[in-house]
Amino acid sequence: MHNGVSVTQFIIEEQRRLPGATGDFTSLLNDIVSACKVISNLVNKGALVGVLGTAGSENVQGETQKKLDVITNEVFIKSNEWAGHLAAMASEEEDDIYPIPAQFPRGKYLMSFDPLDGSSNIDVNISVGTIFSITRCPEGVNEPTKEDFLIPGNEQVCAGYALYGPSTMLVLTTGNGVNGFTLDRDIGEFILTHPNMQIPADTREFAINTSNQRYWEAPVQRYVEECLQGKEGPRGANFNMRWVASMVAEVHRILIRGGIFMYPKDNKDPGKAGKLRLMYEANPMSFIVEQAGGASSTGRTRILDIQPEDIHQRVPVILGSKNEVERVVSYHAE
Repeated sequence: MHNGVSVTQFIIEEQRRLPGATGDFTSLLNDIVSACKVISNLVNKGALVGVLGTAGSENVQGETQKKLDVITNEVFIKSNEWAGHLAAMASEEEDDIYPIPAQFPRGKYLMSFDPLDGSSNIDVNISVGTIFSITRCPEGVNEPTKEDFLIPGNEQVCAGYALYGPSTMLVLTTGNGVNGFTLDRDIGEFILTHPNMQIPADTREFAINTSNQRYWEAPVQRYVEECLQGKEGPRGANFNMRWVASMVAEVHRILIRGGIFMYPKDNKDPGKAGKLRLMYEANPMSFIVEQAGGASSTGRTRILDIQPEDIHQRVPVILGSKNEVERVVSYHAE
């Protein structure tokens, strides 16, 4: 029998420290946890339950949807629409926001989420995940619109992700540090296994898709070239490179052992400011990384300070070990 702290106990104990807390937020997080358990089970079974392969459709970004993109999106919506904690949801897989149906009570929170980050990896059995971000619905708003979701990342009240890998983990921040929980399938509970996660300020590991190198801006070209020169170059140290093509997996590795992740601005498609979505990926991951002592930037601007203009807005992302992120930012400033 496991004597560790469950995620439910942890959330309730956090709630007790807040004067006037109603338990509404705690219940919302419990619904999210339940959704992640369902998704973990689906991902774990894969071909056994026929959920691999493409769905024959595209999402709002024009990306081919996997069957599990569609299924996990439905799981997340159905798990969270009924309980009365949310006023509306926004999903990477939906063109517009998802208002809470009329038959259900409406709550005081808004949630943005990517139901299955890294889904291009699902058919080859590589780690994928779910990312979510929670903000407060503006006071007095009963029928939220897209505009009500356009809140800077520094106003998030919670961000987290679930990683579906060799073990399933849930990583959370409510603005008071970062904590990781591992799913114990024998008892069906997430147990606190990684309290107070901290990102080392220095690293010798970087993650970037080098197939786009010819399109990068000069500051990123310079940074990566210096890393590749190793001991003989200006950094005087050898670096390792990693690339999983799953942001959840990349960020989790950084939380565990440090590193820098970059999906920078490039000129491959001049009409796009970046690849990753601000609301569903960049904001929640930046909140987590900063709460763990790291840094996050577009190269020019702190990501959490960006005023969103659209729920599907894209931005460049450079995040991870603080000293390395600051180095890349300084190269942009030069």
